[in-house]
Amino acid sequence: MSFTVLIPARMKSTRLPDKPLADIGGLPMVVRVAQQAARSGASRVCVACDDPRIVQACEAAGVQALRTRADHPSGSDRLAEACALLGLADDTIVVNVQGDEPLIEPTLIDAVAQSLAARPDTPMGTAAHAIEDEADFVNPNVVKVVLDAAGQALYFSRSPLPFWRDGGMPPRLSADHPALRHIGIYAYRAGFLRSFPGLAASPLERVESLEQLRVLWHGHRIAVHVTPHAPGTGVDTPEDLARVRLHF
Repeated sequence: MSFTVLIPARMKSTRLPDKPLADIGGLPMVVRVAQQAARSGASRVCVACDDPRIVQACEAAGVQALRTRADHPSGSDRLAEACALLGLADDTIVVNVQGDEPLIEPTLIDAVAQSLAARPDTPMGTAAHAIEDEADFVNPNVVKVVLDAAGQALYFSRSPLPFWRDGGMPPRLSADHPALRHIGIYAYRAGFLRSFPGLAASPLERVESLEQLRVLWHGHRIAVHVTPHAPGTGVDTPEDLARVRLHF
């Protein structure tokens, strides 16, 4: 199975300025992410960015990079442009690996791509893992997902899901119906990804501030690969960056 990894990267970050170029063991963070992605089964890895400094840093490390517009409202919009610039066929599977995930496991990238490839009638895929900590279950920064019998997403929320009616308050985890934490990695068919910016934002997306709800709102399905392993630490803050640097 052939698939392409696209890595969106932008320089503006309120909590960590110039984040893609943050040094991790002598290399920019976005290069570290691309190197992890290259260890997967991807036939191509490309960074889609908004700044020539990112392009230069990637090219210096032998990583392909594309300059995209600076005004994209989301990473998905940036990757839609990258698909067009690369001329990817509609049925090409594209995996969106976030540019601030230098510890992402290559096997997770492969699994998300394979999960989508196994569902030719599904335009999008993602991943999740079981929540074991009740603090995570009630944390609105931990996005939850519930699935149908076929392993496709029914809904994503920042609220505790599923809600255990007999568990009392505050909401608790149910041993019979384990909760799943959504992992922010996505796979798309390139044709669908190119069409994504044209889909109207949904009211649920605005309320929850979760872009993937736009896909469900418009009647599309999202395949979910459930992994037994929690993902590595992402980088949102200087403290996150310090923790990740300990691995290199």
